[in-house]
Order: sequence, then structure tokens, then C-alpha cells
Amino acid sequence: MSGFNIQELMSQAKQKYEQLQQKMQETVVESSSGGGTVTVKMDGRKQVLNVTIDPEAVKSGDVEMLQDLITAAFNGAAKKVDDSMQSVMGGMLGGMQGIL
Repeated sequence: MSGFNIQELMSQAKQKYEQLQQKMQETVVESSSGGGTVTVKMDGRKQVLNVTIDPEAVKSGDVEMLQDLITAAFNGAAKKVDDSMQSVMGGMLGGMQGIL
């Protein structure tokens, strides 16, 4: 098997994994709902960094609507993280094709 080195492949896979972990820490997404009534910031590990709720939404007393807006903002942020990480993974895996 000339040209195939399993140790080199494993080393490069480890390097790609470390790069992905770093990218996940650096990635920050933001999603809002209700025209900015609720805003959620989340990192690439899906850890919530910040939640902002417009005080007017609380004054309205419509708790059910506020819950729906919070849910929508969280789901939007999580989808943005997924999309971002999928893009990063695609680029990283594409770079490994020359090895395999």
C-alpha cells in the first residue's frame, strides 16, 4: 500500500477535530423573533450567551405569546449554529479528500 499512512491520516483527523472545536468556540450566532422582541445569542456549542426580551413584551401580560417568541428565537439560533457547523465540516472534510 504505497502512499497510505494511517498515522498521518489519524494525525490530520485529530488536527481537523481540534480546528472544529476552536471554530465552535469562536462561532456566535444571533436570532430574534417578534420583530426583535426576543433575541438569543448562542455559540457554536449551542451554549446560550445572552437572551434579551423587550420590556414591552412583558408589560403586555401575554405570557403564552412571550413563550412562543422565546422558543422561536432559541430554535432559530440553534438552526444557525447547525448551518454554520455543517458549512465548516464540509470545508474540512473536503480538504481531507486528497489524503484518502
